[in-house]
Amino acid sequence: MKRFAQLYSELDSTNSTIARLAALERYFREVPAADAAWAVYFLMGNKPRQVVPSRRLYELAGEIGGLAPWLMEACYEAVGDLAETVALVLPPATEQSDASLFTWVEERLLPLAGSSDEERVAGLRRAWRELDGPARLVWNKLITGEFRIGVSARSVVRALAALTGINPAVIAHRLAGNWRPSPESYLALVSPDGEQAAPSQPYPLFLAHALEADPATLGDAADWQIEWKWDGIRAQLIRRGGAVYLWSRGEELINDTFPDLVAAGSSLPDGTVIDGEIVVWQDNRAAPFNVLQKRLGRKAPGKAMLAQAPASLIAYDLLEIEGRDTRMQPLVERREALEALLDAPGISASLRLSPIVRAADWDELGTLRAQSRSRGVEGMMVKRRDSPYGVGRVRGAWWKWKIEPYTVDAVIIYAQRGHGRRAGLYTDYTFGVWDDAALVPFAKAYSGLTDAEIRVVDRFVREHTVEKFGPVRVVEPALVCELAFEAIQLSTRHKSGIAVRFPRIARLRPDKQPKDADSLASVRALLAADT
Repeated sequence: MKRFAQLYSELDSTNSTIARLAALERYFREVPAADAAWAVYFLMGNKPRQVVPSRRLYELAGEIGGLAPWLMEACYEAVGDLAETVALVLPPATEQSDASLFTWVEERLLPLAGSSDEERVAGLRRAWRELDGPARLVWNKLITGEFRIGVSARSVVRALAALTGINPAVIAHRLAGNWRPSPESYLALVSPDGEQAAPSQPYPLFLAHALEADPATLGDAADWQIEWKWDGIRAQLIRRGGAVYLWSRGEELINDTFPDLVAAGSSLPDGTVIDGEIVVWQDNRAAPFNVLQKRLGRKAPGKAMLAQAPASLIAYDLLEIEGRDTRMQPLVERREALEALLDAPGISASLRLSPIVRAADWDELGTLRAQSRSRGVEGMMVKRRDSPYGVGRVRGAWWKWKIEPYTVDAVIIYAQRGHGRRAGLYTDYTFGVWDDAALVPFAKAYSGLTDAEIRVVDRFVREHTVEKFGPVRVVEPALVCELAFEAIQLSTRHKSGIAVRFPRIARLRPDKQPKDADSLASVRALLAADT
């Protein structure tokens, strides 16, 4: 555990990609396979189910630390992170443990899930007596299920590839899907002669960068394949070994959520893998995302839901055919094979080919792109016709040419402190727009500002707080911001009657007075304009 805590500290103390890769490579070179397996699991963003309720952890730490409830609450509010708060308020460790990460996870952490409250308390007290400093913090983060650090899955893959000499794409593929940490699975992961992937295992997804320059800088439009950017969820449909597997972008198996697509996948020939977008198909077009949202997270949706919101997979790439990996073939060849596949007799109509947008040049494509909202799409995807299917986000081959977001001028009316690195600053804001003479809560946002701008807003919140409700500060309505968001819809769950998708702060508007902010009527006009 101490060595893993040291790695955590090294990764947390630098923003240098080179330094982080070096720290990862050192760690994997030095530790046994059992520890390395769990480290990979956690660093890739996975986490075990929370084994102790947060409230119980909070109360126990205050009790052991001898803090009155009001003082414990003040500490938590100041720090903003439960695991770090607990680590700080506890007395120093009185014992020392040299147990491995594997031992701490498998013999100390996971058994807590099925324990009684008395056994959990005894286990926590014992752990806190043995761990101090970074090791205690890491243990607490594993307990709360909030182990996060600024290392991407791609960095872990790169470090393992550098250590082993194995192609990063191979490492990424071996890690895809339901990879489970064990000494055996780690040794297979880093073996040059690793076993063949399981039938259910997906390929790592290829992701696009946002196109912010004039598309004409990409050269001749004829060199690019243009498709609509669908507003759904990315998915990979696999037909292997007589079974069908449907994976989300987050590498979650979602067969139970979309049994209709699993049935559609059964119409594919064995040894087929399709990359695409799940949407709800209604009235001969993709329905708005909020319709699809009703399907997400549901286990075994009923017949009524399947009938009301039928799912389709809009297929735009073919990664495997007849058991052959086609990812290194040029996109134009993969596209031809995909068209032939979906045009074959017996293929389910729920598997729809993503149409190519054809135009003479970028100007004509720009005119078509301007129609995106009326078509129910987010813009266009721009892909080099000769590009292979890569791993992760690679510049130059695939671009997202999205339409401009909606924007609204709104007033900050509530604020809360952030978490982690932002724990001491007010970074989470609720914005209001005018409904007659009152400001109505409209959206929450916490991203989009620079560090310098965050400090400006934090100072404003502290100087203009008029009331407090626990962690929430009611702020004098005096600061206007421009909010950007991707979609807008009616909502009965929101006081404003409106819900927006992906709200973020586009910029501060010190040039505007609160009275100049938008009204609820003007926001509703945005909705009316696209319906």
